[in-house]
Amino acid sequence: MMGNLTLDQLRVLVTIADMGSFSAAGRKLRRAQSAISQAVATLEDMQGVLLFDRSGHRPRLTEIGRVLVEQARLVLASATRFEAVAASTRAGLEPELALAIDPLVPTTPLIDSLRALSGTFPDLPVSFSTEGLGGALRRLRNGSAALAICLLLPTVPDDIAAYPLLRIGLRAVVAPAHPLAMLGRPVTRGDLEPHVQLVLSDPFDSGGANYGLVSSRLWRFVDLGRRLDFLLAGFGWCRMPEHLVAGPIAAGQLVPLQLDEDPTPSDGLTIYAAHRRDRVLGTAGRWLLDELRRRLSSAERAAPPRRKA
Repeated sequence: MMGNLTLDQLRVLVTIADMGSFSAAGRKLRRAQSAISQAVATLEDMQGVLLFDRSGHRPRLTEIGRVLVEQARLVLASATRFEAVAASTRAGLEPELALAIDPLVPTTPLIDSLRALSGTFPDLPVSFSTEGLGGALRRLRNGSAALAICLLLPTVPDDIAAYPLLRIGLRAVVAPAHPLAMLGRPVTRGDLEPHVQLVLSDPFDSGGANYGLVSSRLWRFVDLGRRLDFLLAGFGWCRMPEHLVAGPIAAGQLVPLQLDEDPTPSDGLTIYAAHRRDRVLGTAGRWLLDELRRRLSSAERAAPPRRKA
């Protein structure tokens, strides 16, 4: 009988529970008490359950009635969000904002902007995807993401509009017991070549462009946290974001490597907000892009210059 269930019946049920009586619910909803009683009786008959115990002076919710009141609240809240999303879409807001974020991108600098987005567009569904390095660009190109926060290596592609937000420093590191940690001098390309390099890659495009590969033995990861676990366990070397390895270095769990020839810029790699040139951002996407550029670009300009590792 679910096909005959109406939001109005659920609203009556919840109002009775909130107001404490049929008569009070009638006053709240501006209906006769008889209409309230009839709505409840119809709902009970449709569902085949007794929602109220009528043996006392006032009807009281039964055990199943209490459970169904909470379910009714969830349904009504969902219906309210449904209507809000539809209304926002009619006003020009996209029905959903899909974001793609590269795994190397630090989350902390984004939090304030995303919190502001939620406050400005509280009914906007937002989805996030974080895949291997290059996954964000792939999602932009296949249309499954509208806006990406990502690295674009080695250069910004012609089909992508990109706006620099901040820079992240990378440090080459190994576990203290690794042979590379014991050289006691700058590490050459020849030193690195025979050792396992732990690299981030896109699982859907393993033949894509590579950046910074030196070793002949590559172990590929999609998840940055998993790569850090293997790094700490001494399985290889890699370049890691400074914000992730500062703690382990201070604790003696990792050792920085001074690379003799390192293609990574000494001042770090640029994180961009990016979208396809041929795909216009919606209202929320444009708002978030402007917010990220305002907040993060100004913070980047105010930050002191990074020292070379």
